Amino acid sequence: MEQIDKEKLPRHIAIIMDGNGRWAKKKNLNRISGHLKGVDAVRDVVTSCREIGIKVLTLYTFSQENWQRPKEEVAALMGLLKEYLLKECEEMLKNNIRLSAIGRLEDLPADVLATLKEAIRKTENCDGMVLNLALSYSGRSEILHAIQGIVSDLKKGRLKEQEIDLSSFPQYLWTRELPDPDLLIRTSGESRISNFLLYQIAYTELYLTETLWPDFNREELLKAIADYQLRERRFGLTSEQINGL
Repeated sequence: MEQIDKEKLPRHIAIIMDGNGRWAKKKNLNRISGHLKGVDAVRDVVTSCREIGIKVLTLYTFSQENWQRPKEEVAALMGLLKEYLLKECEEMLKNNIRLSAIGRLEDLPADVLATLKEAIRKTENCDGMVLNLALSYSGRSEILHAIQGIVSDLKKGRLKEQEIDLSSFPQYLWTRELPDPDLLIRTSGESRISNFLLYQIAYTELYLTETLWPDFNREELLKAIADYQLRERRFGLTSEQINGL
């Protein structure tokens, strides 16, 4: 088991959960079986993050592009999402976890959206950790949505052109209430961002692992955090500046 420094934890971890289909294929199972096993990994990682002391966990749960997958798979994923929300809401309350969600939530089936909104409402006063689900999410769509919001506010006189800067722009993003991710984990050996949090990850540390998502667990999470803690985050400065030399 990896040893980590509790004083140097990433405040916000984002995860691209990849590899459910390949995990299932390796075991001669259908893709839905891989997604089912992936839900177990979600439970393990959420619990572990809460116990370790991570403040925000964002999971890339369903991308806007995922709607193009076979209808049977999409329907199964929506069913798993609804089931997860129904089953885990009490656990979130017990563990003081607040649920939030980003993306084109209006694209979700009505029953799934209603279940999501109810879970968000029930956990709104929890302050131990934020579990943020990216659903029907696209980084490009988020940036476009932000620009549309700015244009609308300019037309209505709520915003002046000179007020548009690096401090005001993030307030138009879906993640406006959250800090930018410190650590982005991608499973399954792929080396892509896949349209995820494109604006927010400008200085995020990336951790790529060959582990398929259904096999990702507390130990794998600790490995990622331990690797993160070995890095020097300079944000464009020199090592000498960071260390005050």
